[in-house]
Amino acid sequence: MSRVLGYSEYRHFIPVVEKAKEACKNSRQKVYDHFEDMLDMVQIGSGAERELDTVHLSRYACYLIIQNADPSKEIIALGQTYFAVQTRKQEIIESKKYQELKTEEEKRLFLRSEMKRHNKILAATARESGVIEPMDYAVFQDHGYKGLYGGLSQKGIHKKKGLMKGQQILDHMGSTELAANLFRATQAEEKLRKENVQGKEKANKTHYEVGLKVRKTIKELGGEMPENLPTVDSIKKIEKKSNRRIQS
Repeated sequence: MSRVLGYSEYRHFIPVVEKAKEACKNSRQKVYDHFEDMLDMVQIGSGAERELDTVHLSRYACYLIIQNADPSKEIIALGQTYFAVQTRKQEIIESKKYQELKTEEEKRLFLRSEMKRHNKILAATARESGVIEPMDYAVFQDHGYKGLYGGLSQKGIHKKKGLMKGQQILDHMGSTELAANLFRATQAEEKLRKENVQGKEKANKTHYEVGLKVRKTIKELGGEMPENLPTVDSIKKIEKKSNRRIQS
C-alpha cells in the first residue's frame, strides 16, 4: 500500500501507519483487529529470500491510513475525497432513515444512539487535540454546553431541567434538543480535526464557539432555546419498552 500511495520507501510510510494505529486506539477499536503485523518472505535475487516487515490491513485501517497520510500526494487527496463523499452519502441515508421515523419515541431512540456514537468520536478527536485526562474532557464538554445553552454548564443544565442526582441530561432530552446537541458534537469533532486544533485551551474554545454558532442558528430560525425545552421521561424507559417489543 505504501507504494500505491506514493511513498518511495517503506520507512517513510511507517509514521503514517503508527498515526493510524493511534487513531484506531483512540476510537476505542482493537488495533490488532485492523492492523496485523506480519513478516513476509521476499525474493532478493538468485533464489534467495529475506524477511520483510509488513502490515495486513482491514478496510477501516485503510481509511485511517488515508486520513493520516500526506494530502499533498494526489492519490491520497483523491482517497480522502472518496471517503468524504462516502461519509456524506451515509449521512444522507441516515437522514432519510430519520425522516421515516413516525413517533417521538422512535426519534429519541435514534438520536440518543447517534449521540452516544458521536460522543465517542468527539472524545477520540479531542484526545488528539490534547484533552487527555477525564477532568480535562469534562471541562471540554462544559465549554460546548455553555456555548449552546447560553452559558449554562452541565451542572447548570441539570439544575435548570430539575433533574435528580444521577440522572443524565441526554437521557431526558426530547428529539429537538437531542438533534441540537448531535449537531454540536459532530461539528465540533469536524472542526477540531480539520483545523488540527492543538492544546486544551484551544480545544475548549473551539467547542464553545461551535455550541454558540448552533445556538445562534436556532435563534435565527425562531426555535426555542435548548435550556427552555421541556424535560422528558428517561429514554431508558423507552429502551426497555423497545427491547420487550423485539423479544415478544
